[in-house]
Amino acid sequence: MFQDVQKHSVHTLVFRSLKRTHDMFLSEHGHLPSQDEMSHKIKMAVKRRDLYGPVLHLGRGQRAAPSHKADKSEHLAITAGPGGRGAAGRPGTMAVAPYAGDPSADAGRPAGGQGALVSQEGRGGSGAQGALVPRRPAVMPKPSWHPPWKLYRVISGHQGWVRCLAFEPGNEWFCTGAGDRIIKIFDLASGKLKLSLTGHVSTVRGLAVSKRQPYLFSCGEDKQVKCWDLEYNKVIRHYHGHLSACYALALHPTIDVLVTAGRDSVARVWDIRTKAAVHTLAGHTNTVASVVCQATDPQIITGSHDSTIRLWDLAAGKSMATLTNHKKSVRAVALHPKLYMFASASPDNIKQWRCPEGKFVQNLTGHNSILNCLAINSDGVMVSGGDNGTLHFWDWRTGYNFQRMQPPVQPGSLDSEAGVFALGFDHSGTRLISCDGDKTIKLYREDDTATEESHPINWRPNILKRARY
Repeated sequence: MFQDVQKHSVHTLVFRSLKRTHDMFLSEHGHLPSQDEMSHKIKMAVKRRDLYGPVLHLGRGQRAAPSHKADKSEHLAITAGPGGRGAAGRPGTMAVAPYAGDPSADAGRPAGGQGALVSQEGRGGSGAQGALVPRRPAVMPKPSWHPPWKLYRVISGHQGWVRCLAFEPGNEWFCTGAGDRIIKIFDLASGKLKLSLTGHVSTVRGLAVSKRQPYLFSCGEDKQVKCWDLEYNKVIRHYHGHLSACYALALHPTIDVLVTAGRDSVARVWDIRTKAAVHTLAGHTNTVASVVCQATDPQIITGSHDSTIRLWDLAAGKSMATLTNHKKSVRAVALHPKLYMFASASPDNIKQWRCPEGKFVQNLTGHNSILNCLAINSDGVMVSGGDNGTLHFWDWRTGYNFQRMQPPVQPGSLDSEAGVFALGFDHSGTRLISCDGDKTIKLYREDDTATEESHPINWRPNILKRARY
């Protein structure tokens, strides 16, 4: 007769199994096998060769030539196996070759691992005279000192918010466009009004002066793009095609091409001479707020309220890359006048990029406002202007914010009208002009009386910033 098998709970069975396992290995508990001396020698020899292979012969009393006996013994220690036979390919061997003393072993291989050293022998010196030189550590860049900027002139004359700015190539005058639908031209040295151009029927949002012809280009919220002949002070061409307000425009520096962008979410490329539309750069899903042009790829860069930046191939009329790092609308993009780089501004932060593929470089944080404009000069000073009227001055290389400023509003204006809508350095980089919401144009220059002692650098980065240039 079969006996009934007693049923136990899973809990009981598990603990019984644990007890049997414990009883089985109890005798070996606490008695680990002793370390094999030969294995330890092999391990240390391999580690020594890996860390200090190129300079092992320099550590042996600075002899001119390494001792072949010592190298041979070390080689045997590495290759000898448990079987006691050191020839590669035989039973019981562990071949780790070539040995450390062989100068050809590490040819073309940089010294790896921590504490790696570089000998002077490979730089033309002899092994006897070679010195041990530690590898140069990564250094943290220090900001360049820039003198603070100060307000020295305020120009009033517009009857609306001043929205855009452009400089003449000869650096003699500049022009501004505003909500009063008028384009005004001022003398840069004296600040006096030279000319007023009327023709737009809504706010003027973009201006550009050609370096190749005596032409001024303007665009506005009336969907119009105009070409002004500055010899006759009148409009000679219109570029029709935008379906909504036009917010930005840029001239190509070497080709007779004009790029405009606006609220219809596209950038349009125009032939200046024939008024023909060359390309319609479609891809953004919201207002295109800024556009810049340069002579090398990417020749056109646009920033949009859809939080993306697009780099465009002008020949194909297609997007080369889309940068999605920003989390909020990108209202300003600015090119560096010397470096092959550009910056973009958004309420979350300012980002620096390297062309041509748009490689991210670093974040500049601290300007907690909606940023409308950016300007960069050749001395490495970048300025950002916010909707609350604040100006932040940055050192381009390190992202150090060396000055913050909030100029007073025009008497009679509200504090809420303190926004900065456009910024620009003149061609010398020594004067900065801002276009503000209090209907004024403000001019800034460096403080000549400031020194490094009176305005020291207070550089305390939150995270370690390494040199990227």
